[in-house]
Amino acid sequence: MAIYPKLIMDALAKVRYPGTGKDLVSMGMVEDNIRIDGNKVSFSLLFEKPNDPFIKSVVKAAETAILTYVGEEVEIKGNITVEAKQLARPEPDKLLPEVKNIIAVSSGKGGVGKSTVAANLAVALALQGYKVGLLDADIFGPSQPKMFNVEEARPYMVEVGNRELIEPAANYGVKLLSIGFFVNKEDAVLWRGAMASNALKQLIGDANWSDLDYFLIDLPPGTSDIHLTMVQTLAITGAIVVSTPQEVALADARKGISMFMGEKINVPVLGLVENMSWFTPAELPENKYYLFGKEGGKRLAEELNIPLLGQIPIVQSICEGGDSGKPVALNPDSITGKAFQELAENVVKQIDYRNEHLDPTQRVVVTKK
Repeated sequence: MAIYPKLIMDALAKVRYPGTGKDLVSMGMVEDNIRIDGNKVSFSLLFEKPNDPFIKSVVKAAETAILTYVGEEVEIKGNITVEAKQLARPEPDKLLPEVKNIIAVSSGKGGVGKSTVAANLAVALALQGYKVGLLDADIFGPSQPKMFNVEEARPYMVEVGNRELIEPAANYGVKLLSIGFFVNKEDAVLWRGAMASNALKQLIGDANWSDLDYFLIDLPPGTSDIHLTMVQTLAITGAIVVSTPQEVALADARKGISMFMGEKINVPVLGLVENMSWFTPAELPENKYYLFGKEGGKRLAEELNIPLLGQIPIVQSICEGGDSGKPVALNPDSITGKAFQELAENVVKQIDYRNEHLDPTQRVVVTKK
């Protein structure tokens, strides 16, 4: 029998795309590359995205239509190729090619001010002229949108290099993405580990972070699936661990440091931040009251031979700044503003030292047996 392109197109016009109910031909999904060699027929189908959920079912339906309406002797199975208008997400080792340094901000337990430190560090770095991004990876307790006064922001899609990417929110010179932008802020996030991990991968790989000097990741407290997802997805330049001087907090900080420095993870620890080091009344800036113990973070840093990056005092303005969406680092002349500027300077120095003396971090690769 004679096979010609119109027979193929007529058959494909009977196949409906499940997403719209329209046929493949009218939707322009059949590429103009039909090849006929005897009974062998080949062509391409064009989808919007490379991860379209209907790809397999549409290809199978197209094969069936051609065998039904053109002829059973047509060699079509395996000869339909799939193309996408949008490029696929880059491979893990090629994610964030324009980001110079990736910093994980972690804590052994909750309540030590990790997110506050991450937010103010990001702002302090931006004030020093660096290009900064911040990913709120604390899926189950996203707080960065409030701290940056962008709770009502709704990131939109932009086309970059033939890909549709999420455009991060921005304030105070910091690009920001958080799962908090995509869920009702009044509702708890009830997701299994795999769902949370996939959401974070999308916020990393499908977002328009562009070129950054520093990309900070505000991790959940403790050690969890999220931490493993991060080290398997990105080659992290270094980790910062936040703790209070309290012995209970330091015990958990020790575990967090051990996780990063372990043989399987092997992420350099840039240093320890001792938060809530002392209480200083605004009206008595020279006074220091050690509410949670004195210099516990300093002793732990010395014991583990890692730098003490900074000691952040408790001042009422820190809490007020977080609640009002104006991080205290925006005022570099205040007590805490100076502390965060010093922290940012120390972080930059440690990263420069790390990059000069250590090989680039390798992403953790899980091999299937």
